[in-house]
Amino acid sequence: MIRPATMADADVIRACTRAAFGRYVVRMNREPAPMQADLAPAIAQGQVHVATGPDGCILGHVICRRVGRDMALDTLAVWPNHAGRGLGKRLVAHVETLARQQGLKAVTLYTNAAMVENLPFYEGLGYSCTGRNREDGFDRVFFRKPLG
Repeated sequence: MIRPATMADADVIRACTRAAFGRYVVRMNREPAPMQADLAPAIAQGQVHVATGPDGCILGHVICRRVGRDMALDTLAVWPNHAGRGLGKRLVAHVETLARQQGLKAVTLYTNAAMVENLPFYEGLGYSCTGRNREDGFDRVFFRKPLG
C-alpha cells in the first residue's frame, strides 16, 4: 500500500533515506542531497508518500511536488533489504498517477551522476535524459517523462 506520510513517519523516513543513500557517500565524497533534506515541510505539504508492507512497516518512500505543469520527483528511497523487488517502480508509478490526477504534463527528476545504477533504472521506466549540470556542488543528470 502507498499512502501519504505523517509526521509520525519522519524518523523512519530519515533512516530509510540514510540507508538507501549511504552507499553513495564514498563515491561522492559527501552526503547526497536527500540525506540533508528537511522532511517536515514536505510531509506537512503532502509531498511525501510511503510504501508499506502488510504489517504497516515502511518499506520505502517518495517525495514529489508540483512545479508548474510538471511533477518533480525529488527523492526515491527503498530500504536496501527491500530493493530489487519492484518497490521503486511502484513508487515511481504512484508519482506518475498523482501527476495525471492533477492534470500535469510530465514527471521530471534528477539523480547524481555518481549514482550510475539509477540511469538505466529511469530509462527503463520511459524517462529520457534531458541534460547534465552541476548544481549546489552536485553533478546531476536530469530526466523527463511526458504523460499521455
